[in-house]
Amino acid sequence: MAHLAAKHNIEAVIVGASAGGVHALLNLFSGLPSQFRLPIVAVLHLPSGRDSQLPEIFRTRLTMAVREAADKEKIVPGTLYFAGSGYHLSVELDRSFSLSCEEPVNYSRPSIDVLMASAADAYGTGLVGILLTGANFDGSNGMARIKEKGGITVVQNPVDAEVPTMPEAAIRKSPPSLILTLAEIRDLLFELDDNLC
Repeated sequence: MAHLAAKHNIEAVIVGASAGGVHALLNLFSGLPSQFRLPIVAVLHLPSGRDSQLPEIFRTRLTMAVREAADKEKIVPGTLYFAGSGYHLSVELDRSFSLSCEEPVNYSRPSIDVLMASAADAYGTGLVGILLTGANFDGSNGMARIKEKGGITVVQNPVDAEVPTMPEAAIRKSPPSLILTLAEIRDLLFELDDNLC
């Protein structure tokens, strides 16, 4: 894993999850230091019409900064951003966020595909995309776009996932750079941080 990360000048991490995702994300992010230097942007499928409680849930459990992504907000290192409920979250070429009310993608808004595809265009080879447990096909197109743009794609091993449908779909669509357990993905995040100059 380390040699792969060392070959890329990583600037951001995008994480997508659906069914089983809260538990998976808590395990993945637990122990990340307050001075973790990369920005992490996470999409977890949420019921529409309800405000997301994810920033509050994770803020009480992590030492790094946690917030809900806001429209036109510049992405800064050392922060975990969550997509809010009811809007697609995109990354603009100037590394800021934009929110939109366009139609759901794979029945989801926010959509993992929308965020990953836009981040791939903004960060290119400097992006790591991580896809975790989930019950639909969202994320497979986004991961393929990250790979096409030269970024690193990481899929949770379906055997390790609470719900394997989403990881399996991504692996079928475009073989990822790495297929790892949740614990191994967590180790990779630490390695990415260690490799920063």
